[in-house]
Amino acid sequence: MSDFLGRGWAFPPTTDGRGGIQLLGGEAMIEQAIRIILSTPVGERVMRPTFGSRLHELLFAPANAESFGLAEMFVEDALRFWEPRIELLRVEATRHPEQENVMQIEISYRVRASHNERSLVYPFYQIPDDA
Repeated sequence: MSDFLGRGWAFPPTTDGRGGIQLLGGEAMIEQAIRIILSTPVGERVMRPTFGSRLHELLFAPANAESFGLAEMFVEDALRFWEPRIELLRVEATRHPEQENVMQIEISYRVRASHNERSLVYPFYQIPDDA
């Protein structure tokens, strides 16, 4: 199963206890990949200009139902295209209960190789209207 899930450098690159490169594998690698996909604006990577998500288009958007719906769509599109090791079960964007400028994006998914269901909350920080 770990062969299917992959193994690679931790991001950001760090060293392990023996001075070698810190590696991740299994489901931790998938969670890291999801975070990298969502935090990379489409067009940022010169050698892979379509990599990433369109979430950054919502940086200055108001925190309302339309923005939440767009965020859900952008996350679904990016993860379905760039992360084949998972099956998306649910994506829900809401306002953080305590921080007005933070959109919480809850992502529930199933790891295809193990059928384990996992979830993570991705915080998307927006610029407040009064900035």
